[in-house]
Amino acid sequence: MDQNWIFRTTPRIVFGCGSVGQAGIEAKAAGISRALLVTDPGVKAAGISGTVEKALRSAGIEVVVYDAVESDPRIEVVEMCASAARDGKCDGVVAVGGGSALDIGKLAAVMRTNEGPIGKFFGIDLIPSPGLPTVLLPTTSGTGSEVTPIAVLSDEGEHLKKGVVSPYLFPKAAILDPALTLGCPPGVTAASGMDALIHGIESYTSIHASRFTEFLAYKAVETIAGSLRTAYANGADLEARTRMMEGSLWAGMAFANSGVAAVHAFAYPLGAEFHVPHGVSNTVMLPYVMRYNMVGALRRYADLAGAFGAARDGDSDVLRAEALIAAVERLADDIRVPRRLRDLKVPETAIPMMAEGVMKVTRLLANNPRTMTVQDAEAIYRSAY
Repeated sequence: MDQNWIFRTTPRIVFGCGSVGQAGIEAKAAGISRALLVTDPGVKAAGISGTVEKALRSAGIEVVVYDAVESDPRIEVVEMCASAARDGKCDGVVAVGGGSALDIGKLAAVMRTNEGPIGKFFGIDLIPSPGLPTVLLPTTSGTGSEVTPIAVLSDEGEHLKKGVVSPYLFPKAAILDPALTLGCPPGVTAASGMDALIHGIESYTSIHASRFTEFLAYKAVETIAGSLRTAYANGADLEARTRMMEGSLWAGMAFANSGVAAVHAFAYPLGAEFHVPHGVSNTVMLPYVMRYNMVGALRRYADLAGAFGAARDGDSDVLRAEALIAAVERLADDIRVPRRLRDLKVPETAIPMMAEGVMKVTRLLANNPRTMTVQDAEAIYRSAY
């Protein structure tokens, strides 16, 4: 049966080495004359945000800098960033960095035109009106935030990560320059790359996947599986960095429309409660959630084994699916991403609390190919311990 589907993405994507130099042109085309440049201390120290600022000023754009974005940002960071935009009389936002910086930039832009607090907007389609125009420049190949209508924050009060989903979070333009990822440390390359891979896997197996998102997700998995080891082992390999940025882009475009699922739901309590980096928490939970989901996504896992080069002629779907899970585990081991909760110093006593947290992430569990109870969630966490 033919599917009816809608596909949304960032309206303008600029890709290629050296494209960071077009930041001013793209910001000006978006109607920005005084930009809030949002970044984090690491990106600033690396000189990357300075390169973007130079490009903006060369185009005649005034710049106010907010450089206090943190990993797994709290709600308060959005409020401070939005205040900086207000106090600086900014008419647009340019964000450069990893997913946290991009998410904060997107949320600060909508908070300037919509009355808060930000808690009103957790959920789907709850932002009433468009925000300030935004231009996003990722420095990791991981989150895909530059092509998604999603931003995630840590709610310390509830010890949970929460998402805002709205078409108003799509930027006016995304600039993807693989050269910006050359200085990304091996550990960050590994964790962010696994995050992008998991976006592809979960998008492909989502019950809301379409033929178009399946195409993008498969290509993303195939590309990342073939490039991540090289990007991790030799960060100066520009070809591997370019392929990784392509894979992350395609995975982001796919999951922006089909959604991610239970792996991400299991990662949220780990990030919010124990501050485990997002890509690491996803990687730890991936094979255990996949084993649980296999009965509901057998054919799709069998398909993805081909993307990993793990499929053999004559193998059954079960054997192909099991080969996929083994290949995922081998990749994580090769790039030294932890694969057990005990390795992250997460106490076993926290498992019931985390399982309850998983069940609150209904936005993601609604995409999962197998329904889940809190008892299932607890058992999966225990299997990962």
